[in-house]
Amino acid sequence: MDETNHERQDEDFVMVSALEHYSYCPRQCALIHREQTFDENLYTLRGRAAHERVEEETSSTEEGGHVERALPLWSERLGLFGKADLVEFHGEVPYPVEYKHGPVSGGRHADLQLCAQALCLEEMTGQTVPRGAVYQVTSRRRREVTFTPQLRELVSKTVLAIRAMLRETELPPPLAGRRCKKCSLKESCLPEVIAGRRRAKILYARLFVPEDPP
Repeated sequence: MDETNHERQDEDFVMVSALEHYSYCPRQCALIHREQTFDENLYTLRGRAAHERVEEETSSTEEGGHVERALPLWSERLGLFGKADLVEFHGEVPYPVEYKHGPVSGGRHADLQLCAQALCLEEMTGQTVPRGAVYQVTSRRRREVTFTPQLRELVSKTVLAIRAMLRETELPPPLAGRRCKKCSLKESCLPEVIAGRRRAKILYARLFVPEDPP
């Protein structure tokens, strides 16, 4: 299929939120967006609470600017759809704001999701969207993100990677790293078990080499 084809099938569209999931862990992305698996933990509950104010679709004027909450997004060119937590309009230029509960400083995964929102807004409005922001709810601070050519290209590559992953029959391997401790899907993913099984197979292959044929 031509990935630039504007007449996409519904199953070819990727959710904007999947980009952050894939950047954080491809296996997590597959469990959520392909297997429809989602479990709650303290971190997901905090994240849900952080989004409560912006989950209802509203339009308003605040501090002299137009604001849209829970704005539906789409891009026919990239095959993306989703919602923006908050979009401020500085004049006619959209400025997406993504609400997060986690640390405001570390955010390449959130940056990717935010840039995907910007690309959707550019296609929807015809306006160039140069910047947006990640809002850290706990500290009430914003971290501005510039949508560089490199970040825009990474969005396109990640969308293609996710689309290919969603068509696969096997799940990506687990990362089995420190980030797994905070993942709500740990019980469904079983990263230590699967990683341990792979390690055992490698060890077995090294220790028990079949004898050479006579």
